[in-house]
Amino acid sequence: MTRTHVLIDLDGTLSDSSVGISRSLQHAFAACGFEPPADHQVRAVIGPPFEQSLPTLGIPKSELERVIHAYRERYEDIGLYENDVYPGIAEMLADLRSLDYTLAIATAKPQVTAIRIVEHFGFTDHFSVQAGATIEVGSGRRTKADVIEFALEELGIDAGDHVVMVGDRDHDVEGALSNNIDCIGVTWGFGTHAELTNAGATIVVDSPTEVVSAVAAPYRSV
Repeated sequence: MTRTHVLIDLDGTLSDSSVGISRSLQHAFAACGFEPPADHQVRAVIGPPFEQSLPTLGIPKSELERVIHAYRERYEDIGLYENDVYPGIAEMLADLRSLDYTLAIATAKPQVTAIRIVEHFGFTDHFSVQAGATIEVGSGRRTKADVIEFALEELGIDAGDHVVMVGDRDHDVEGALSNNIDCIGVTWGFGTHAELTNAGATIVVDSPTEVVSAVAAPYRSV
C-alpha cells in the first residue's frame, strides 16, 4: 500500500531541545531541593513522559508533580526557545510535502507547548495535525502510544501500511507498533541505532534526506 501519512516526533527528531530541557530540569531540581542532574543524564531521558523518566534521576513519585511544575515555570518562558532545528529538517519537511504526504506532529511533549515550538520554527503550515500529550500528570494522553492513537483520530484515518512514524527513541517505535504502524528510526537525536533496532524500528536512518526515501520505500506489515 502507498504511504500517504507521516507522523513525526518533535524533540530529537525535528529539533535539538536538549539545552532548554536540561537547564529547566536543573532549575526544577534545585528549586525543589534535589541535586540537579548533569547534562548527559538529562539527555538520556529526553523523550518519554517525565513521570516515567524522572524517577530514574532520583525523583520520588510523590514529588513528581512539584518538580514538573517547577520545570514548566522555566521551560514555558525560556527553555522552549533554547532549541535548534537540526540541519536538513526544513528541506525534509518541504520535500515530504512536495510529494503530497500528509504530515502530523506526534510528540509526548504537552500539545500546547508543541504547538508553540512548531510555530516558533515556522513549520505550522507543514502539519495537518499537531498531536501531543495532555498536561495532567498521570492521566489523559501521557504515553507515545496514546498520542499516536489520538493523531490518527484527528487525521480521520485508520492505522495501516499507509501511515509511518518517524522518531528518535524506543518509545516512538513502541508507540507506533502498538498502533500497528511502522516506525522509521533516526540517529541524530537522543536515541542510538541499537536502541531503535532493538525496539523494532523498520529502518534506521542517519540523515533527514534519508527519511524522504525511507518513507517511500516498501515495508513489511507490522
